[in-house]
Amino acid sequence: MPTVPTLSLPWPGARPLGDGFFDRDAQLLARELLGKVIRHRVGEHWLSARIIETEAYYCAEKGSHASLGYTEKRRALFLDGGHIYMYYARGGDSLNFSAQGPGNAVLIKSAYPWQDAICGPEALLAMQRNNPDANGIPRPPERLCAGQTLLCKALALRVKEWDAQRFDLARLFVEDVGERPGQIIQTTRLGIPRGRDEHLPYRFVDAGYARHCTRNPLRRGQVQGQHYHLIEGTTP
Repeated sequence: MPTVPTLSLPWPGARPLGDGFFDRDAQLLARELLGKVIRHRVGEHWLSARIIETEAYYCAEKGSHASLGYTEKRRALFLDGGHIYMYYARGGDSLNFSAQGPGNAVLIKSAYPWQDAICGPEALLAMQRNNPDANGIPRPPERLCAGQTLLCKALALRVKEWDAQRFDLARLFVEDVGERPGQIIQTTRLGIPRGRDEHLPYRFVDAGYARHCTRNPLRRGQVQGQHYHLIEGTTP
C-alpha cells in the first residue's frame, strides 16, 4: 500500500491512505475501502467512522453523475484517483472519492462510528450533536452514519468546504486501522432510477455490519445468489 512520509503524519503511527491507493478500478476500490476509517478534524476532535457500505460508479454507465458529461461541478470525477467529490442528495451532503480513470468514483454510502485513542467519547458526542434525529434527540451510534447524508452530517463534511479537494492530513483523510471485513456482500445500488443501469451489482457491504447500513441486504426475503452474492473479504 502506498505510504505517507513519516514527518507529515498527523500523529505517530497513523496510517493514512496515499493517493496511489485510490488509483484503481472503482469496484476494487469500493471493496478495499470497507473497514477503512474516515478521519475529519473539527475543532479539537477527530470525528471518525469506519466505512461499511460503498457504491462504485463508472463514467460509461448511466447511473453515474459523470455519464451526464463534464461540468465544473463534476470536475473532481475526472481528476486523478483520490480527489474528493461531494454533492447534495435529498437536501444533505454526500461524499465520493475519484477512482482510476476519468469519471469513475466510489460513493461512501454508510459507516459506523469508530472509537479509539484518537476518537474518544467526546468526539462521539460531538458527532451525535451534529446529527440528532427529527426530534432533536441524539441518534444511537449504530444509526448515526447509516446513510450517505447522515454520515456527512455526523462527520461535519460539507460540499462547500471539500468538493474537488484533496486529502489534508491535518484535517481530513482515510486511514487503514487494520480492520478487514471477513465477507463482503455484493448487490445492486440503491436509488438508481429505472433505465439507468439499476441492475448493475456495484454496491458493496461489510457483511458484519449489514444491519447497520443504508438498507440491510440480508433482510427477510432476500435470497443469496438472486438478490446478492457473498465474496471473500479484502486482504491485508
